[in-house]
Amino acid sequence: MPETVRPARPHTGLTDDGRRLAQVLTYARRGSRLNVTQAEVWERRRDEWWIPDAAADDPGFRVGDWFEREAPLVVEIGCGVGEATAALAAARPDANVLGFEVWPPGVADTFLRCEQVGASNVRMVSVDAVWSMEHLLGESSVSELWTFFPDPWPKKRHHRRRLVNPAFAHLAATRLVPAAVWRLATDWQEYADRMVEVLSGEELLENVYDGAAPRWADRPLTRFERRGVEAGHAITDLTFRRRA
Repeated sequence: MPETVRPARPHTGLTDDGRRLAQVLTYARRGSRLNVTQAEVWERRRDEWWIPDAAADDPGFRVGDWFEREAPLVVEIGCGVGEATAALAAARPDANVLGFEVWPPGVADTFLRCEQVGASNVRMVSVDAVWSMEHLLGESSVSELWTFFPDPWPKKRHHRRRLVNPAFAHLAATRLVPAAVWRLATDWQEYADRMVEVLSGEELLENVYDGAAPRWADRPLTRFERRGVEAGHAITDLTFRRRA
């Protein structure tokens, strides 16, 4: 049987006349320059803890191969600087934690925080998370999904770039194992309301609570969240579960 050829990764596809393929993505790329500390930890850990973009082009790609063990897979989309990633991974040494982050300084900071807490069970990838969830992860393969403070894209004309939309909600639900949970948090109330509407409308998911969830005690208070609170933003946690 011939090997499946995946569609081009975002930022790599071309039109028939050779132009870069226009795509609607859930993030905007920022500067990639690393400071001295970030550059040093990048050199120490990239060969061990980073999955190169080009690896996704291998038809035989398997996430478990990058951890060199089989274990329950936890996925975090948008690790930022890794404050939550490192702490939560350290508390779950028996899980493989796959973190998506497209900002190189954020990847490096995550490496550093993982070193500091002794979390060697994290692998970072900078390929688009939506594309990766569809093409790199199989159905019923994710034991838990975390999406903390995704970009709210507050302007109405940018709402189509939001991560949590009906299409992605269905895709994510199919990747969760039955009874697995998707934990979310946001400091943007209008986006929180939309998340509840979208996720409640996905037939494969059920809200664990009646509306918002209590703050997940395991999730550390990050600098980003503190800034939101200081700005007067209410924090909304959500917990949805894949129907068994």
